[in-house]
Amino acid sequence: MLFSSVPFLFYFLPAALLIYFAAPRQLKNAVLLLASLFFYAWGEPKYMLLMLVSIVQGYGFGLLIEKHRGQKASKVFLTLSILVSLGLLGYFKYADFFLSSVNAVTGLSLPLLKLSLPIGISFYTFQVLSYVIDVYRGETAAQRNFIDLSAYVSLFPQLIAGPIVRYSDVAAELKSRTHSVSAAAEGVRRFTVGFAKKILLANQFVALASAYKSTQDASVLFVWLYALAFLLQVYFDFSGYSDMAIGLGRMLGFHFPENFNYPYISTSITEFWRRWHMSLGSWFRDYLYIPLGGSRKGKARQLLNILIVWLATGLWHGAAWTFVLWGLWFAVLLLLEKLALLPVLEKHRVLGHVYTLFFVTLGFVLFDADSAAQAVSRISAMLGAGGLPLSSTQAVYYLKSYGPLLVLGILCATPLPKMIVAKLRKSKGAATALDVRAALRVHSPAARHGIFSRRVVQPVPLLPLLRRASHESKNKRRPHPRHRGSVRAYVRAVEHLQERRRRVGKRAPPAQAVPNAERGRSALRTLPVEF
Repeated sequence: MLFSSVPFLFYFLPAALLIYFAAPRQLKNAVLLLASLFFYAWGEPKYMLLMLVSIVQGYGFGLLIEKHRGQKASKVFLTLSILVSLGLLGYFKYADFFLSSVNAVTGLSLPLLKLSLPIGISFYTFQVLSYVIDVYRGETAAQRNFIDLSAYVSLFPQLIAGPIVRYSDVAAELKSRTHSVSAAAEGVRRFTVGFAKKILLANQFVALASAYKSTQDASVLFVWLYALAFLLQVYFDFSGYSDMAIGLGRMLGFHFPENFNYPYISTSITEFWRRWHMSLGSWFRDYLYIPLGGSRKGKARQLLNILIVWLATGLWHGAAWTFVLWGLWFAVLLLLEKLALLPVLEKHRVLGHVYTLFFVTLGFVLFDADSAAQAVSRISAMLGAGGLPLSSTQAVYYLKSYGPLLVLGILCATPLPKMIVAKLRKSKGAATALDVRAALRVHSPAARHGIFSRRVVQPVPLLPLLRRASHESKNKRRPHPRHRGSVRAYVRAVEHLQERRRRVGKRAPPAQAVPNAERGRSALRTLPVEF
C-alpha cells in the first residue's frame, strides 16, 4: 500500500487516524501496532510472520542483554541477535544473488530459490539491530513492553521507505507523546509537500526516463536527458516518501529525523553523502564505521574502513553487482577526496559543485543499470563515445516537452523556493496579510462546543484597519471596481454590528461577518474557524 495510492489516502489513513485519536492514551500504541500490521499485510501478508520473528528475537535478546550487562553473556546474546537479524536479511535478500554468482564463476547450475523480497526488510532489520546494540552499549534501557517495541519496529509511516528511526530517537515518545492541532496541521503540510514531490515531479521524470529506455533513436542529448531525469526522479521519489513519513509521524505525535538536506547543492562527494539519506549514513557511521576503528587507527585503516562501509552500503541498496560497483564508485571518490581533493574543492566551490553533480550523475546511471555492461554503454554514450549523434529529432521533442519541468525540478531541488517563501513572509505586504488573517481568527459553533479546541481566541477589531484601507483605496490607490464596493460594504456591516451591540447591551455572537465580493453586495457569510 503506497502512500500515494487511493486505498491509503481515502480508506486506511482516515480510519487509522480516527481510531487512533479516539482511543485512550494507554491504548494508542496498540492501535498503531494493529494499523501497522494491517498496512504490512496488505502488501505482504505471508511475510508478516517474518517481521514478527525479527521483533520477538530483538525483544527477547534485548532483555537478556540488559540482564547480563557487563558480563560475557551479554556479548554472546548481542552476537546471536545480530546473526539472527542479518541471517534473515541475507537469506531473503541475497541468497539468489549468491547462488547466481557461484554459478557464474564455477559453471555450476545450482537451483535458485526465487524468493520475493519482503517489503521493508532492510529498514526494520536495521532498526532492530540499532535497538539491541544501543541496549548493549547502555545507551538505552531495554523495552519491557512488547507492544511498545513492536509498534516502534513496525510503525507504518517509516516501514517501507524510511527514514531509519533509531529506538533512542522515539523511546520517550513511545511512552508519552503530546498531540495538538498545530502539530497535526504541520504534519499534514509536510505530507502534502512530499505527496507533491512524488506525484507532480517524480512520476513525470519516470515517464521521461522510460521514454529513453524504450527508444531505439539514441543520441548524446537523449542520454543526458535520461540521466538528468533519473537524477531528479530518484531524489523527489525518495525525499518525497521521507517527507510523507515525517508528516505522518507528526500527525501521530512522533518526531522522525530528517533524511534529505538539498544534496544537489553539495560541493564535494563527502558533503553530498552528508545530505543524502542522512539516516542511513549516520547508521553506518555509528554501527559499522566507528566500531571498525573509524579514523582512530591510522590513515590506511581509515581508508579500508571507508571501503568496507561503502561495499555494505551498495549491498544494502540491492542484491546485484551493479549496486556493489555503485558502492565502490563512491568509495573511490571519497578516498580520493580524503587523500587530496577535498582542500581543492573547498577552495574552488563552483568547480566543486560541477565536479559533484557530474560524478553523482554517472553514479546514478550505474545505479539504474541492469548490468555493468549496460552502465558502461550509457556512460560512454554520455561522453560521446560509440558514434552516437549529438542530437536527434526524438531527443529535441522530449527536450521541448519536458524542458520546463526539468527546470522546475532543478529549482525545487535547491533551497531557493524555501528562501523565497521566507523572504515573502518577512515583507511588508505579507506581514499585513498575516495581521488580517490573525484578526479574522474567530470561533465556529464546533469550536464553541469544544469539538476541536476550547482555547479562546479573541478577534482583533478590524474596523480601524478597514476604514484606513477604504480611505487609501478611495484617495490614493483606487481598487478594481469589482472589489471597491466590497470594502465599503464590509465597513458598513461592521458598523451596523457594533451599533446593534451597543443597543442590545450585550456581546453579539462571536462570528465575524464579511462581504460577498463576487456578487458585489453586502450579503454576509460566516468565516469558518481556523485552528
